[in-house]
Order: sequence, then structure tokens, then C-alpha cells
Amino acid sequence: MEAINTLLLLGGGLLFLSVLASLVSARFGVPLLLVFLVVGMLAGEDGPGGIRFDNYGASFFIGNLALAIILLNGGLQTSIKSFRTGLKPALSLATVGVLVSAGLVGVFAMLLMGIDLAHGLLLGAIIGSTDAAAVFALLRSGGIRLNDRVGSTLEIESGANDPMAVLLVLMLVGWMSGRADGGPLTLLLTFVTQFGVGALAGLGGGWLLSRLFARLRLADGLYALLLAAGGISLFALANKMGGSGFLAIYLAGVVIGNRPTPASPIMLPVMDGLAWFAQAVMFLMLGLLVTPSKMVGDLPQAFAVAVFLMLVARPVAVMLCLRPFRFPRHEVLFVSWVGLRGAVPIVIAIFPMMAGVPASAPLFGVTFAVVLVSLLVQGSSLGWMARKLGVVVPEPDPLPQARAPLLALTPTADWLTLSVHPDAAAIGEPVGTVLAGALPGAAAHCLALSRHGQLIVPDASTRFAAGDDVLVLAPAGEGEALSRVFLPQPEQDGPLCERRFFGDFVLDGSARLGDVAGLYGETPPADEADLTLDALFARRYACVRVVGDRIRIGRLCLTIRAMNDRHVGRVGLRLAADRQLHPLA
Repeated sequence: MEAINTLLLLGGGLLFLSVLASLVSARFGVPLLLVFLVVGMLAGEDGPGGIRFDNYGASFFIGNLALAIILLNGGLQTSIKSFRTGLKPALSLATVGVLVSAGLVGVFAMLLMGIDLAHGLLLGAIIGSTDAAAVFALLRSGGIRLNDRVGSTLEIESGANDPMAVLLVLMLVGWMSGRADGGPLTLLLTFVTQFGVGALAGLGGGWLLSRLFARLRLADGLYALLLAAGGISLFALANKMGGSGFLAIYLAGVVIGNRPTPASPIMLPVMDGLAWFAQAVMFLMLGLLVTPSKMVGDLPQAFAVAVFLMLVARPVAVMLCLRPFRFPRHEVLFVSWVGLRGAVPIVIAIFPMMAGVPASAPLFGVTFAVVLVSLLVQGSSLGWMARKLGVVVPEPDPLPQARAPLLALTPTADWLTLSVHPDAAAIGEPVGTVLAGALPGAAAHCLALSRHGQLIVPDASTRFAAGDDVLVLAPAGEGEALSRVFLPQPEQDGPLCERRFFGDFVLDGSARLGDVAGLYGETPPADEADLTLDALFARRYACVRVVGDRIRIGRLCLTIRAMNDRHVGRVGLRLAADRQLHPLA
């Protein structure tokens, strides 16, 4: 009993300290996952904590379980629109990109470390894939919004590239341990099975679970538990069938997240908390697992491998994979930089040790050092690099504090809970005037508001006051537009304020370039004068167009403000006096 209490105290205390340390990490721009990793190392055998932990089997099990939860939550937060935008380039990076990175790193490690080619390629395969936990955490909580083309490509790549890395590691482990069987056809069949079975299990299982949630009526606390249990079952089932459990659970999350049910507003916040808990436990455990004193001799070589991966292998792989999709050069550079390594390579590095591959222990230490360098250098500089390369777009209007779709009654209405900020435009204005101005032509109703603890049933003449908590029934999808009038006005300065980024004027995508340019005394290229703005962006951008794409015509700076399916809906116009707006400006 004493041992159990001690274990619980240590585990809870480490989690508590790690979360508190996140306050410091946010101030200095250090990735939170690195904090969890360092706290685990400090508590480990070489740190002040002195805890000896070398159970690789338990680490492998816990790591896989945590990654399953993280990937499920990542899929839940991936919109189908983003999935369509980034799927093809992401699949290229997740397959060919991993092969190229692994091959280049393998050859470099052989020459640098004096190991044979097989061990070099094994190291390359282990660190060849980006990490979903690191990518999701840093992109979604890093205080920046990437344009859809870049953000969706990075997220889908991180969720889909594990099968290729796992396949390469299993192939090399079998070969090096003398248990390999079959030839190239067998390897090809294994590859197809990993992706095919994983995709089918994920899509089919996600559809079944979403149908189940639409019909079940459970206690609120049970929905997230059922989702996590169903996702883990899918993960294990796909693995048992020879597919990729990582791919299956990610795709299941995408399907469930894009099929709203009455349970969705209840499940999603809980799953987000579970994902953070999984990340914390996993990185703390991996920090405990490593013994820094045993890595000291390999640090110079590990650092060289990390630098080669970041500055050579990853950029070469990205340039080859994204070339057919015609990504702009500054976006290729950013995708090259965000090849974040995290828990996945460390967990995969445990497998050769469990399989008894000779001389695999040093590879684990090198992998751990590469992850540390990646999180510290790439993770800490992600925001700065995104702004420097111009792949950041302004944040959309903030969402309401809470949103609950009325799917049981109608799929076209939402409950919205909003608070009136002291600097909001709605203060002192009648309820009817505010709602009509925010949503012209749409039916929205203020059902109740709470003021100083008292419940008020308003009518059209009731005036809003600072601090009011407001309950509104509005058409589905109008939460952002309503939030605008209850929150402070956006900043009017800075490179990412809407007015400065998009410009003062809004044009329709069907406007003719020659007409627009003529109004401002500019002469467009003769072969583009008769094009609509939509056609102009289609001509200049061979890749999928997204909000934030920009074209310069003389003093005219044209920026996509909104997309209408696959066409440009609205374009912002700014008269630019300088040429430092954007890498494409």
C-alpha cells in the first residue's frame, strides 16, 4: 500500500509541476511538450528525483495508448474542408517524404557514426516521420493561425506518416534479426495492407461510431468515455488485421468530428483534456526512461544528425514531394522547417531494443537527442518562422463561449452563450438593434441574459450592459458574426490586423481585373486584363487556393478574404506604398 501511495504521489506531483511549468514555458516560447520531457528527465535516474525507470515494455504500451488518444483528438478537430485541401500533398510527404528522409539520414549516419548501412537506415526510419503529438500541440496552441494549405498539410502528414515509418522499422528489424521473409512483393503487400486496412477500419469505424452517438442517450460523462474506448478498440483491431492503428484512429476522429451529434459539444472538450493528459503522461514517462549520462558520448553525433535532418534531409524530401503541387516557395520553406519530431520516434526506437536487434541501444539515445533538438529549435521558433515567411493569416472572429447545436429539433439552429465585454460595441444598444445589425435578414433571438446574478427575460428594447451573459438562439454557423459585436474591437495596428492584412476594400471574386486596375490607374498584364479575380488567382496559384493568398499588380495588393467552395468568393484590396507586406507581394 505504501508503494502505491508513493507512486501516486510521484505521478501526480510530476504532472502538477509540469502544468505549472507551462506558465513559464509560454512566456519564453518554449514548447510545453519539451517541459514535460525535461521534468521527466529531472525526476529520472540522473536528476534530483533519482527515480530508476527502465521498463521498455511498459513504455511502449503506454506510448501507443497515449498516441492513440492524441491522434483521435487530432482527427476530431480536423475539418473536412482542411482535409480536402491538404490530403494529396500530405500523403506524398507521409510516404515518399518519409522514404527520402530515412534514406538520406541513413547514409549520413553511416558515414558520420561509423555504423553499417542497416543500422544507419534503421535510425533514419525511426526519426523519418513527424510527430502528431508535437505538431497538433504546437500548431493549435501556438498563438498563430497558418493558412489552410500549409496548416492542413502539416497536420494530415503528421497523422498519416506513422504507417510508413513503422513499416520501414519492422522491415529492417526483421532483416537485421534474421527473421525477414518474402521479397519485394511481400513488402509491397505489407505497405498496401497497412494503409488500406487502416483507412478502411478508420472510415468504417468512424461512421459506425458517429451513427451510434446520434442514437444513444447516455449520461453526459459517458460519451467521451465511450468515444475513447471505441477509438482504442479500432486502433487495436486495425493493428490485429495488419493495418495501421495510428491511421485508423486518426481517420475515425475526422469522420466523427465532421458528423455533429447532440453529444458532440459534450464529448469534444473532454477529449481535448484527455489528449493533453495523454501527452503529459507520455512525455513525462519518456523523460524518465532516458539516462542522460549514457548519452553524453553520443551527443555530438546526435546533434549533427539532427542538424542534417532539419537542414538537408527534410528540406530535400519536402521539395521533391511538394513540387507536383506547385506550393509557393515560402510555404515549401516553412513546411521544411516544421518537421517536428516528438514521442513517435522515441516510441518506435523502443521496438528494435525489444526485438533484440544488436547495437540498437545507442540508436535510442541518438533518437532522444534528435527529438530534444527538434522541440527546442524548431518548436520554439515556429511562430517566428511562420510570421517571417508569411504563412500566417489573421484569426477569424472569435467563437462564442459555448455552442450547442439543436440537432434533436433542427440541424439549422444553435444555442450560443456569449459575454458582453466592457469595450464591446453592443453596450447600451437595444437587443433588437444589435441582433438585426449583426445578422441582417436572419432570425436570431435573445432568450435570456444574466446581469449581476439576476436572470432577465429581454425584449427587443432591452439594452445590453457590460458583463451581461447572453443566451441567443441563432442560425447554425453564425456564432463568429455574433461574437464580433459582444467582444472588443480588433486591433487596428500590427501586421495581422484584418484591415492592414486584407485592406480597406472588399471585392467580389467575379470582378474583372482590368476594371479594378483601371479605377486606380494601374495597367495589368495584357493577357490577364479580362480575367476575373477568381480566374486570376487560379492562374497564378497552381495549387489549391486558400485565404491569405496574395497577388501584387503595381500598387494594388489583392488578398483572398474568403473562399466559396473551390472558388474565390471575396478579395481584399489594399493600395500598398511599400513592398514588405508578404513574401509574394
